[in-house]
Amino acid sequence: MHLLEDFDFSLPERLIAQRPAEPRDASRLLVLDRASGTIEHRFFRELPGFLDSRDLLVANNSRVLKARLLGHRLRPEQGMWIPGGRVEFVLLEELGPRRWEGLFHASAKYVPGLRFEIPTPDGRGLRGELVRGVKDSPHGTVIAEFDRDPIESGAGELPLPHYIQRSPEALDEKSYQTLYAKVPGSAAAPTAGLHFTEAVLSELRERGVAWTEVTLNVGLGTFRPVKDPELAKHKMHEERYDVSPETAARVNAAKRAGNRIVAVGTTSVRTLESAWRGGELQAGPGRTSIFIRPGAHEFQVVDRLITNFHLPKSTLLMLVSAFAGHELVMRAYREAVEREYRFFSYGDAMLVL
Repeated sequence: MHLLEDFDFSLPERLIAQRPAEPRDASRLLVLDRASGTIEHRFFRELPGFLDSRDLLVANNSRVLKARLLGHRLRPEQGMWIPGGRVEFVLLEELGPRRWEGLFHASAKYVPGLRFEIPTPDGRGLRGELVRGVKDSPHGTVIAEFDRDPIESGAGELPLPHYIQRSPEALDEKSYQTLYAKVPGSAAAPTAGLHFTEAVLSELRERGVAWTEVTLNVGLGTFRPVKDPELAKHKMHEERYDVSPETAARVNAAKRAGNRIVAVGTTSVRTLESAWRGGELQAGPGRTSIFIRPGAHEFQVVDRLITNFHLPKSTLLMLVSAFAGHELVMRAYREAVEREYRFFSYGDAMLVL
């Protein structure tokens, strides 16, 4: 049985990518063969050479929202609302009109009734009020109601991960979205897909590699850190997914034909493995809190995996380890560090065969 410390590794800070590769497919690609245990070092633009007409790529087409709201709390004084300390709200899931679950940070206690304001381009401001505090949530989230739609207000910015130590720039508007992003709803990018370019997609088509898409709105379940040393005690936050009838039919046909399902990213893996019931992939919307880790999951759908290099002790690293084997993955990570691969969201990629 693995413990949290088994998924730790040493990573020099200089290897945490602060900006994307230019062009996207110039990122490096570590190719890990599960059968032989061999490792190759390539570039992402060489990906099509490892795939053929027996492969069906399944990618997550969720689009990142401008989900980070930065502003200040409001405090009552002489019948007026006076600006106070700084606050941050990250939108995770819309629960109803102008009502959102999210992550909240403030300099003082944040309890129901707290009010805050976010500047907006039109100068009107976006006002919110907490209606549920952290104490009532098992995941450390809050629920807030806003005076208008927080997305349409233009108040938000792209929620770049905390380890990217700069504010969002114009380049991130495109670089932090996949080329095929269509369905708004994520608080983080499905980063394995960030490497694809039109040139790579075109070559895949020429080689007869098939393509289909699912949707999983990336949220707290994907990036919430594991804190308990005993992995079984970690509870995943639910995330919404959707599998179209077309995608279900294509995946089921590929499985029947003995072809290979290649998941583009861990979010695609979680969607496919969650929606597989009764011996086939089920179409339709759903919610998943699946926690894929070594010894706790038997893969039913995915045969190959394209993924980025993930944070130490993260559920994403555990998922990759469940798929490719803990010892093999940790060896690949050590070699990636030695060869100075770039890590995390804007970093390099891995192909697991």
